[in-house]
Amino acid sequence: MNFIKTFLAGLLAVVVGTFLVFFLWIFILLGIAGSMEKSVAVHPESILKIDFSEVLTDAPSSDPLAGLDLMTLQTQRQLPLLKALRALEAARDDDRIKGIYLRMNGTGGVTGSAILEELREALVEFKQSGKFVVAYDETYSQGKYYLASAADKIYMQPEGAMDWSGLAFNLMFYKGLLDKLEIKAEVFRPTACKYKSAVEPYIYDKMSDANREQMQQLVSSMWGVIAESVAEARGIELKTLNEMADRLEVALPGEALEKGLVDSLIYEDQMEDVFAELGVSDDYDFVTLGDYAAQVGADLKNISADQVAVVYADGQIVDGEGYGKEIYGNTLAAKIAGVRDNEKVKAVVLRVNSPGGSALASDVIWREIELLRAEKPVIVSMGSYAASGGYYISCPADAIVADKMTLTGSIGVFGMFLDTRDALKNKLGITVDGVKSNASADFAATSPLTPLQRAMIMRGVDRVYTTFTNHVVTSSGTDTYSAIAASMASLKGPRHGGANSKVMAMMDDVKEHVRDWNDEGCVADYLTRILNKDAFDRSGLIYGLGHAVYTKTDPRCEVFRAYVNHLAAEKGREDELALYANVEKIGKQLLMERQHKSVLSTNIDFYSGFVYEMLGLPKELYTPLFAVARIAGWSAHRMEELSVGGKLIRPRYECVEEHRPYTSMDRR
Repeated sequence: MNFIKTFLAGLLAVVVGTFLVFFLWIFILLGIAGSMEKSVAVHPESILKIDFSEVLTDAPSSDPLAGLDLMTLQTQRQLPLLKALRALEAARDDDRIKGIYLRMNGTGGVTGSAILEELREALVEFKQSGKFVVAYDETYSQGKYYLASAADKIYMQPEGAMDWSGLAFNLMFYKGLLDKLEIKAEVFRPTACKYKSAVEPYIYDKMSDANREQMQQLVSSMWGVIAESVAEARGIELKTLNEMADRLEVALPGEALEKGLVDSLIYEDQMEDVFAELGVSDDYDFVTLGDYAAQVGADLKNISADQVAVVYADGQIVDGEGYGKEIYGNTLAAKIAGVRDNEKVKAVVLRVNSPGGSALASDVIWREIELLRAEKPVIVSMGSYAASGGYYISCPADAIVADKMTLTGSIGVFGMFLDTRDALKNKLGITVDGVKSNASADFAATSPLTPLQRAMIMRGVDRVYTTFTNHVVTSSGTDTYSAIAASMASLKGPRHGGANSKVMAMMDDVKEHVRDWNDEGCVADYLTRILNKDAFDRSGLIYGLGHAVYTKTDPRCEVFRAYVNHLAAEKGREDELALYANVEKIGKQLLMERQHKSVLSTNIDFYSGFVYEMLGLPKELYTPLFAVARIAGWSAHRMEELSVGGKLIRPRYECVEEHRPYTSMDRR
């Protein structure tokens, strides 16, 4: 009996569940159907209205439920930028469209700075047809005003408001939170990647100098585009606009009118008189940009067998296959391969709008683009972002085009590991224990990294960075020796492959300024001066002490030390070796005190330069010796690059530094 009851209850649950799911999908499909583009008639006396009733996106969404509110079963219309631009181009020659009305009060908007820039440029081109563009709003944000500045006239509600204060970038830092939670973050990045700042919120409590420098340039550049465009459109000096922002002189409607940022203060019903003055008849209609774009299709008269394919790379780059808001490496690679095999496609535009992501997925996509460009021209059009991995997949193209407000670059790579063991134990009372077959089998966030595991991560990070360098340089058509030299140069630096040379220079300086090499007090005094930025290169660094990966001990150094002792005895350099030993011992003590550490490793580079010198090797070979084992991999990447066309990677750069007049030497 119990079995029968259980069976019937289960059957009833299945029936009811199926019924509910069925009707839920009916409601969803009805919502989708209701949100689909409807045919809207465009009357002879129509004004194209850009009211942000839709969301302007960089790429068409592959998600059928994009913008759907499951509570109301209503959707926010998604309007791809290319479709919007085509609509504005068609409107120029459409006699039914008398002009454009910018009324940016909808719940939509734009999803990136580059979209805003391209939309504004399209409005400027539209005005060349002789048709009007007018703007009206109660409140103008800086983004909306930047777009409105393309209009012939700008109107504002008499009790409205305006923001004209400049741009700011604020970054939230989580190190304090991680410290309170007892989560330890370890970051792995090459020394040359000091501007690779995505990991900084987890290891610092404020911006690094390098990140502050690049973000200041970015903010200044973007503000320069906005302010210069407004200055040209409104006939106001750039200096004056910046003074208005600094002093917050434009906030109230009267102030905006007085400063020339708006042309008149009126209520929206009075726009009827404005349209009448522009020659629009009384029986005009508004047609939204989204509705009008739905009516604009391909020009059938110009369609031929030859086609240019537009491939979108929009979102964060991730590994594997899939669909949605991310760029799945294998999925996009397969799409590019399909375009390559399509004989009707004669050229490809790759639209990249991505902040980056997986280095592996980026390389998978890069390979397919290399194969594609060997057969067909490839042009990259950058959207609001084309950074890191987004730049990686862009660089093989025959040409790269970016908007003025495109954020691109961030050439580099990093790895990060979070040790949550103490957090689990001390905050949640959770402990982890287990068994393993091999020494590194428990490679997880619940156990600290070993020196071998750190070394493995760093090897991977370094390989990605040098591989990319080799790709770019090879594309220039240079010889093999120059390509390898450039890859080697990416490792050069006092905190990486060139550290041994820097140690040698530091030790020469110590020898010069410390009279008694055996006097630990004299050595400590001079090392203290170095740490206080009062001696040597004034960097505050003791080179060769400490390591980003080997935080406790550098196993290479421990093995190497015996050979150093043997060689120094053979060469009669024991006195210098003793000085090295004193600097190592005292320097580590001073650094541990300042950094509040109980242990600090000696880098292999502390002694390697000394050994190279005793062997009679020239200093120019120190970094090549460090990198010699990597040359085989670089050569393989170069051969791969040459085998797929060897086309030029030449990104375009614009100087964002403020122009300064030349000052003669005698006046400096």
